[in-house]
Amino acid sequence: MTERKTVSTSRAPAAIGPYSQAVRAGDLLFCSGQIPLDPSSGEIVGPGDIQAQTRACLKNLQAVLEAGGASLERVV
Repeated sequence: MTERKTVSTSRAPAAIGPYSQAVRAGDLLFCSGQIPLDPSSGEIVGPGDIQAQTRACLKNLQAVLEAGGASLERVV
């Protein structure tokens, strides 16, 4: 059976439910969805500004990917 490893980073918001930021299974990395929270303050980024919120979500996703040894360039 493939070993599973939980991935987490303080550079993205902590999971707010019973799930992980990501799980690595073999060569695959499964990431949870990201929301536009600032990981240091816990506040919503750019209320009412979809562009700022999208950038924040992608920045958080990038942090989780990097913590799991991946990058946005390798997302399928």
